[in-house]
Amino acid sequence: MSVYASDKLISEARRLAVEFRAATGKPLGISNEIAEFDAARLLDLELCKERNGGFDAIGKKTPRVGKRIQIKARAIFDENKSGQRIGQLKLDKEWDSVMLVIMDEKYLPVEIYEAPRSAVMQALSERPENNRNKRGMMSVARFKNIAHLVWTSVDGEIQDDLWDNQLANRGNA
Repeated sequence: MSVYASDKLISEARRLAVEFRAATGKPLGISNEIAEFDAARLLDLELCKERNGGFDAIGKKTPRVGKRIQIKARAIFDENKSGQRIGQLKLDKEWDSVMLVIMDEKYLPVEIYEAPRSAVMQALSERPENNRNKRGMMSVARFKNIAHLVWTSVDGEIQDDLWDNQLANRGNA
């Protein structure tokens, strides 16, 4: 299948997801597949054909060459709603980092964050009594705190290793 065909299919998936939510009030459940496609396209990743290794993509260019990346998605429908969580992380598998693709109500990417395995494991170990931590679950807010912003819909890919929280608030002022 060509990239063009994939672009068209993902575009149609976005449209169907939006229409399904409008009709039922529920998400369709395909946000992760859309996010994987977007992350690969926007950050030059190669999606894995088989998904049994604990990662969804491998980096093709610096600074991610050869890195094994889990990709998670979160569509934000209501910015005022707190406690939003990312999907369960595969803690028992081999991977190097996790990317979180934040999407808007039309399932279009807005921001992509990336956190190395060490930061994720450290964050999950800080409150070991929490059963969600043991299962590899984390809030979107917590993930953003330990991750680096690597892409925005306004600026594209962010090459700088040092990211300032002020960048995220620039559009809100």
